Amino acid sequence: MSTATWLRTLEGEELAHLATEPARVARTEPLPGELDPRVRSALAEAGIEELFSHQRAAWDAAAQGEHLVVATGTASGKTLAFNLPVLDALAREPKLRALYLYPTKALAQDQLRSLTRLHVPKLRAAIYDGDTPQEQRWQIRKWANLVLTNPDMLHVGLLPHHDRWGDVLANLRYVVVDEAHVYRGVFGSHVANVLRRLRRLARVYGADPQFLLASATIANPGELVEALLGVEATVIADDGAPRAERTIALWNPELLDVELGLRASPLAEASRLLAQLVQQEQRTICFAKSRKAVELVHRFTADRVPELSARLAPYRAGYTPQQRREVERRLLEGELLGVTATDALELGIDVGALDAAISVGFPGTVASLRQQWGRAGRRGHGLAVLIASEDALDQFFMHDPEALLRRPVEAARLDHANPRVLDGHVAAAAFEAPLDAADAEVLGPQALERAALLPELKATPAGYVWKGRDYPAARVQLRSTSGDTFSIVDVSTGTLLGLAEEWRAYSTVHEGAVYLHLGERYLVRELDLQARAALVEPFTGDWYTQVKKETQTSILEPLLAEHRAGLELTFGRLSVSEQVVAYQRKHVQSQETLATVQLSLPATHFETEGVWFLPTDEQLDGLEQMPLLVSALHAAEHSLIALLPLWAMCDRWDIGGLSTNLHPQTLRPTVFVYDGHAGGVGIAERGFECFEGWVADTLTMLERCPCEHGCPSCVQSPKCGNLNEFLDKAAAITLLARMSS
Repeated sequence: MSTATWLRTLEGEELAHLATEPARVARTEPLPGELDPRVRSALAEAGIEELFSHQRAAWDAAAQGEHLVVATGTASGKTLAFNLPVLDALAREPKLRALYLYPTKALAQDQLRSLTRLHVPKLRAAIYDGDTPQEQRWQIRKWANLVLTNPDMLHVGLLPHHDRWGDVLANLRYVVVDEAHVYRGVFGSHVANVLRRLRRLARVYGADPQFLLASATIANPGELVEALLGVEATVIADDGAPRAERTIALWNPELLDVELGLRASPLAEASRLLAQLVQQEQRTICFAKSRKAVELVHRFTADRVPELSARLAPYRAGYTPQQRREVERRLLEGELLGVTATDALELGIDVGALDAAISVGFPGTVASLRQQWGRAGRRGHGLAVLIASEDALDQFFMHDPEALLRRPVEAARLDHANPRVLDGHVAAAAFEAPLDAADAEVLGPQALERAALLPELKATPAGYVWKGRDYPAARVQLRSTSGDTFSIVDVSTGTLLGLAEEWRAYSTVHEGAVYLHLGERYLVRELDLQARAALVEPFTGDWYTQVKKETQTSILEPLLAEHRAGLELTFGRLSVSEQVVAYQRKHVQSQETLATVQLSLPATHFETEGVWFLPTDEQLDGLEQMPLLVSALHAAEHSLIALLPLWAMCDRWDIGGLSTNLHPQTLRPTVFVYDGHAGGVGIAERGFECFEGWVADTLTMLERCPCEHGCPSCVQSPKCGNLNEFLDKAAAITLLARMSS
């Protein structure tokens, strides 16, 4: 029975759409004649006699001394594309050095295994990260000619202590940046500055390394490289790798309550499909968004097929490296039939070709979904499944499959010059070496402008230098735009779970909050404002919390203003003030409010970028009376925020918004949508660029949602500061329809 036929035999109306992507044959070219014979021999022993066309294109570009980015599909051989010029160079000149950067430790481990298996002479590869024993670190600096690490270690371990890495930097020939699409938003903005600091220090030591990047298929790989490094790169995007025929299924769990938007559990549906697939000897990977979801799907599946439980395994953060390596080995060798994983296995870890890939919930971007689905394609055919949650974006795709299947992948956005990101790196650069006008070429012209304003830098004849006694890099967190954070500590174990920026902490880890960390639930026992710490403990209750906030926006500077969608649309800088004033406990299943608790917390303020619009009198005709006006604007704001991730490579939680019937500056009804990160990272700017399409998609989502008055699949938001009060779905449809006409 074919996969497509089997899917159609399943009961119910859950199968929302079925499609087939045709197979693609490989396009190959011979190995380069100038390739070092020892590398050629190592490839031959590994069974590699020719290259895919994009691998050869990467070799040719590297041979010309160009920076390059390979942006082809999952399992297309991007690793060999960047390994080949590096291995050739090291075979010819073993004293040269190469630096490989990976966003996760698991990827570095996987690459080291792959390199070791090739047995290339003169190659001395080693991992240098937080797990590397202290006694081995000096040996790696002296001995290894290919060092695998991550941006965090580069930021605080290598660059501030560059005197220990002098030989590496002086002989640095190649820098490889794998999974480059991960470096977007706040994290990408920080990593861009780390990479520019690396380029600067390499020049100090007399080197000018060539950068080789690999990325999932994204809309703007060349633009991303320029944003990360400040250099132009050759884009290799014409994928010459073969691809098996693939059946794509969109799966929508049964709708149990139309008005509440409640559907059957996507985790239960995932376990049902996974169990049936492994019973048919279909090697399957199931991606879930959290550790808890991973464990639940695994447990439900094992209960359904106990006879196969030994051939099932979960894979998530929290396991030891040895446990993860064992799962990877068993999956690669075919010992496992089913693995349930977080997106840790979405990235380029080699687990071989699988028969099926199931994604539980839209992972946030089309690029990420394609990464997950790209795992499926063995024995000439693959099955890729998306199981929808009740989230608005998931339901949008279930009702309009072509909007997903034909949608181009997103563009990755970052802003390295955001002062809240840049300042810490300018200070770090001044610590590493005096900062002068020549550095503007690498660090960007804004770096020197900011250096003149930083009180901890001192102007000297050699340039700006650091006046402090500590390492400024240690103050900079790569995943935050704010240095003012709260520690989140599990009091039952003493474990530091993570950090929360001050302006997020009051919303997420206030006293009494139910806090989610990697899918696990914790109850906040105390938020200590003096110690800057949230004390939490594991929680198993059947309720969750939602805060009530008072939000105000002030327009600081309009940057772009156009007449679009029949109204005045503006993009610019905003000041946002938020104060958490209360929270509600709500029952998970019934959504019933169990209690409302008042809070007294400080207000927070941050500057960001936003897009705002002022509906005209004609667009508000019939909606202008209160409270209908507020309800129309509020519902439109929520639904626009829900759909913006469709156009910008971001998460719903990265976006904030405010709607008001009368803003004190515009003196009109106004809707704001803004970046939820201080300083902004390009999300709202993308919304400005694609405003008409964004509005049209939002209207489509609202019109197709089966509820009458609004539900979590359309106008209700899990992060609403007004607890989802004053929302009118019909009025929002009227307003957006007039904007789209």
